[in-house]
Amino acid sequence: MKIYIKNMVCLRCIMAVEQVFYRLNIDLIHIELGAAELFSEPYSETLKIIQTELEALGFEIIDDRHSRLIEKIKNIVIHLVHHSDTKIGIKLSFYLSDNLNFNYKYISKLFSEIEGITIEQYYILQKIEKVKELLVYDDQTLSEIAYMLEYSSVAALSNQFKKVTGLTPSHFKKIKEYKRKPLDKVE
Repeated sequence: MKIYIKNMVCLRCIMAVEQVFYRLNIDLIHIELGAAELFSEPYSETLKIIQTELEALGFEIIDDRHSRLIEKIKNIVIHLVHHSDTKIGIKLSFYLSDNLNFNYKYISKLFSEIEGITIEQYYILQKIEKVKELLVYDDQTLSEIAYMLEYSSVAALSNQFKKVTGLTPSHFKKIKEYKRKPLDKVE
């Protein structure tokens, strides 16, 4: 049985959720961003306990199919931007359609209706958060960051960064009050 979990956006989230199942002595087949696969379906009482434990950590079990699909879209985007070193090499729309086995027009419309922004806007916001993170760490040049995040140029990255944050990347780098958001709060 697969349980879909909202707000599970990073490796620490996976570890926290894994610990919940471990404490409750529930064996997992696999755990990934947004989902945990169990060997067997838990009793409804056990499921309520799991839900209470997860909610205490800021997570939520998703039980309707539209919400699960939205969460899968978010997790794919987050994984692509924040946890993957590989470039997708194709348009995001094709990548999502292939990975979710849904028509992009359908998932795009559903995402916009439920989230109030487009998938592309969500993707851009995630990329800008990644740029902020990389600027804070100061390990890479803006040119390297632009290449890593598949921007066509440093100018394209800078323009998009300024449009979203109101600051140029160099100005953002200079200020001491970094305005980064948790990944599950990027909207």
